[in-house]
Amino acid sequence: MPPSPSTRPQAAAPLPRDRGDACPGALRLHPAADGGLARVRLPAGDLTAHQAAVLADAAELLGDGHLSLTSRGNAELRGLAEGCGDRLAGLLRDAGLLPSAAHERIRNILASPLAGLDRHTPSDVRRWARELDALLCAGAWATTLSGRFLFVLDDGRGDVAALGGDVTLLAEAGPGDDGTGPAGGGALLRVGDDPAALRIAGPDAPRAALAAAGAFLAAAGASGSGAWRVRELPDAHALRARDVAEALRSAGIETAYVAAQEAAFGAEPPAPGARTRPPYADSSAPGIVEGPGGARALSVLAPLGRLTVAQWRLLTAIAAEDGAGALRLTPWRGIVLPGLAAAAAPDRLARLAAAGLVTDPASPWHRLGACTGRPGCAKSRTDVRADATAAVAAGTAVPDAAPAGRPPAGLPVYWSGCERRCGHPHGTWVDVLATAEGYRTALVGPDTEPPAAPGTTAPPPAP
Repeated sequence: MPPSPSTRPQAAAPLPRDRGDACPGALRLHPAADGGLARVRLPAGDLTAHQAAVLADAAELLGDGHLSLTSRGNAELRGLAEGCGDRLAGLLRDAGLLPSAAHERIRNILASPLAGLDRHTPSDVRRWARELDALLCAGAWATTLSGRFLFVLDDGRGDVAALGGDVTLLAEAGPGDDGTGPAGGGALLRVGDDPAALRIAGPDAPRAALAAAGAFLAAAGASGSGAWRVRELPDAHALRARDVAEALRSAGIETAYVAAQEAAFGAEPPAPGARTRPPYADSSAPGIVEGPGGARALSVLAPLGRLTVAQWRLLTAIAAEDGAGALRLTPWRGIVLPGLAAAAAPDRLARLAAAGLVTDPASPWHRLGACTGRPGCAKSRTDVRADATAAVAAGTAVPDAAPAGRPPAGLPVYWSGCERRCGHPHGTWVDVLATAEGYRTALVGPDTEPPAAPGTTAPPPAP
């Protein structure tokens, strides 16, 4: 069941912001050490096969021949030559990947990647994502949101609910809904780390999420803090469910307040004789996903979130020729291909495995991540990707000399070249940090700050 949102560490205090965020976009390129970097926002991680082919063309013609996947289900192009911005923008615009130039950096919408694909969940959150994106792009005021502000839409399985959303929608099934068709229920809306929620009708979910974002901007303006995200608001101007309720009522959206105890999903056992839903598919795991009507989806991961153009084109070809003509990028740096026939799925998965993609949950690459590291990032102390790859070859996910020994089974392991830890996981994870004396390994939980390297002061981890 959906977990409560992750909380800010007890010792952490919001830092005032005196500038806008510097997040790269498709139009505002970041001058990285290995060339220009473009981040293409893909609401809900959705791509058509044609759009995916255009991204491959852009990576091959303008970049370094690779594509990177982010922890928000977006795509990045690296190694872009100076002066190619206009050509890149034209390619993306013609493919429908830039519906609004003014809004392109704030289209941060993360949704459950398997919604509607396995046997037990409705697909409504994917529709909510499309409607929310259209509302965002239609509102001039929305351009004042930070490029880091995040909307999260969870289909009820709890896979993305705890990934640090500023506004989170959790789908609820209606009375008698067995989870195999369109949801007959509504949604719970949460803001930041507030464990309480607002219950709203399903058709109102996209408008409610947008209104909650507006309430955040009002709180940030009143605080004078320049906050980019809900968690950065000072305590005197903290945004909670009760505060957002007024903004929703002003927008004509009916709400019901849900206290923290009731909103703690799974806190109460099912009543005797009550019908329970079958287990959900694990949307972070690679493999074949069984869907309704005999349909199958393929879920694969990119080692350390990086793909060659050849791997990307193979995925695109399978999506176009054997699937539904679509790809879904996941926050676990993976790709889901919906709509395959049951007979074709095993062979296509084997082809993807032969191409070097992760197709087995038992793979050592599953749950292993790393920041860009050197040579792509000048802030990194070392080439963390090469070191992580060497560790995998040696049969471990952490450095051989790590004092903490082997990490607990099942936890994400993340290698970082500096204290910023860009792209690090949420929740509990194993932190492998490069220091001047070598790597240091530590277990990080949702209520603890990742440790700094010896002799340094750690900046806030990048979201």
